[in-house]
Amino acid sequence: MNSAAVKVLVDAEKDQQLQSIGYKILNQERISFDEGVALFEKASLSYVGALANWVRESKHGNKTYFNRNFHIEPTNVCVFSCAFCSYSKLYAHREEGWELNIEQMMHIVKSYDGKPVTEVHIVGGVHPKMNMDFFLELLKSIKAHRPDLHIKAFTPVELDYMFRKAKVSVEEGMRLAHEAGLDSLPGGGAEIFHPDIRTKICADKVDADGWLAIHKAAHQLGMHSNATLLYGHIESYWHRIDHMDRLRSLQDETGGFNTFIPLKFRNKDNDMQHVSESTIVEDMKMYAVSRLYLDNFPHLKAYWPMLGRKNAQLTLSFGVNDIDGTIDDTTKIYAMAGSEEQTPTMSTSDLVTLIKQVKRQPVERGTLYNEIKDYSDAILDTI
Repeated sequence: MNSAAVKVLVDAEKDQQLQSIGYKILNQERISFDEGVALFEKASLSYVGALANWVRESKHGNKTYFNRNFHIEPTNVCVFSCAFCSYSKLYAHREEGWELNIEQMMHIVKSYDGKPVTEVHIVGGVHPKMNMDFFLELLKSIKAHRPDLHIKAFTPVELDYMFRKAKVSVEEGMRLAHEAGLDSLPGGGAEIFHPDIRTKICADKVDADGWLAIHKAAHQLGMHSNATLLYGHIESYWHRIDHMDRLRSLQDETGGFNTFIPLKFRNKDNDMQHVSESTIVEDMKMYAVSRLYLDNFPHLKAYWPMLGRKNAQLTLSFGVNDIDGTIDDTTKIYAMAGSEEQTPTMSTSDLVTLIKQVKRQPVERGTLYNEIKDYSDAILDTI
């Protein structure tokens, strides 16, 4: 939808506050906290969707990014007990989970030798025996074997535990990890920042200030990172805006965030099974408002294994310009929570087809959004 068409939509909006917000967005002015809440509470999906799509196309045109990546999950044994988690096993029941040693993880890395993957994504539970020295050795081993492979690893939940156990500051810990081969941080562990919610769903892990401090330290070392928000459980709309507001403020300061990824709460086999999951309308609204509020985040990503392929396609009309990567069936975190994709793997051809079906332009990227190849005119059976 072009600017003129969106302006017609805004002109026709009868709610004065929503109309004012629409004009601010068209004028590329920042919307306020209260205006962000109002979009959730009052705006129609078509209204926020059209505005978010306009912002998306203003920033990226029809380009839709994906990358070739694989995941390593060192363990699902965890010292923390988050109410929403369907993935982890407490240390007392570690025999029910898995624990990979460095040799086993290097075997996974080596299985991709000769394949055009550009990123390994490493996240897992917080295992008391997998300390900082263990993970520094892993990072060095991966870099020694495949120097060009971008290592995106460890949430602040994992890093905070490592640093505290090693008795190093956040700044020192991040420096050591970066020197060992850590290239960027994923966005996990953010959940909901506000303590009203955080204390109910994940009270014992790093708090909002700690999460943000670790990302800030990474940014100060020249590293980039992503950010997430877990939505659709017991939070209110203003908790979501509070969360995004803290991210927006840090981004103003450092400019180190690449991508924001809203993560849908799934209720299978966890302590919040009684909480209903959000509707598809609510999901799309979350993406759209995220795109409108986080004006200083370059990219908005939909994590297709969590949403399913059709819904991931739909997000591309609600502000999203990235649908993650090939993944290659190497992540269990969302499958165990009841996500749409129980064996999450897509070939490059699958991803390109998915993007082209909704008239978008498929572009393979590196982790830091360097464009590797435009697949607009690619013949699929040659990919």
